[in-house]
Amino acid sequence: MTTIAFLTGCSELAVLDPKGPVALQQKDLIMWSIGFMLFIVTVVFVLFTLFIVRYRERPENEDYEPPQDEGNKLLEVIWTVVPVLIVIALSVPTVKTIYALEEPPKATSHKDPLVIHATSVDWKWIFTYPEQEIETVNYLHIPEDRPILFKLTSADSMAALWIPRLGGQEYNMAGMETEIYLQADEPGTYKGRNANFTGEGFAEQKFTVTAQTKEEFEQWVEETQASAPKLTKEKYDRLMLKGHTGKHTFSSTHLEWVDHAKQPDYAIKVREKLNPDHDEPF
Repeated sequence: MTTIAFLTGCSELAVLDPKGPVALQQKDLIMWSIGFMLFIVTVVFVLFTLFIVRYRERPENEDYEPPQDEGNKLLEVIWTVVPVLIVIALSVPTVKTIYALEEPPKATSHKDPLVIHATSVDWKWIFTYPEQEIETVNYLHIPEDRPILFKLTSADSMAALWIPRLGGQEYNMAGMETEIYLQADEPGTYKGRNANFTGEGFAEQKFTVTAQTKEEFEQWVEETQASAPKLTKEKYDRLMLKGHTGKHTFSSTHLEWVDHAKQPDYAIKVREKLNPDHDEPF
């Protein structure tokens, strides 16, 4: 797999380097599926080689004519049952993992999750901490060893939140809200991005996640609440314009005046209201 990854240019296989329980579960499922399918491929090629060697044409049986047989119950049972067993072997762990990911990680399920609203806008990410009254653009701070409940929605195009080393992905859609639990087991900086194509700016719709100790995260919250400017409706509406922007921090949130899960056309109305020729990033 390392050779394949190198030859295909995938030098950084983040999904195979999990830093949290959700990503670890997904990695285990990926490795199980790959290993099982490699076993099937190996069996097929071994049987294929055996048959073409054993039953190849030879000089001593040049005039041999095989008997014309029809039907073989044993073989028919084998090639019917084996695919069913393969599907069961792949689907059972997949379904168990999918249902397990709907809940907080077991090891930290006794802790209250940190709720973060993640809103996708072409082509930026807006993260809202409702309990802390903080909003950030294109970056996140989270505490380690605590489940994070992301509430996902979109102001326009359908996007997908993906932080490969922590897990994912889950879709962000205008007019509705989806959820996903993620968690970081150790401090560090992780990359996140939109994993669903949304147009010309899709490639740069990225963000960073800084996982910190509990004390460092609480300090970041206090400093942000004390020093960051308030988010005004005018500033937020500028974020609704298509385009890229840098990192921004505010000590209030947009949830006071808009919920994109209930107002899917908010960004469209804002863009129509503002001068379309002045469609510049925030």
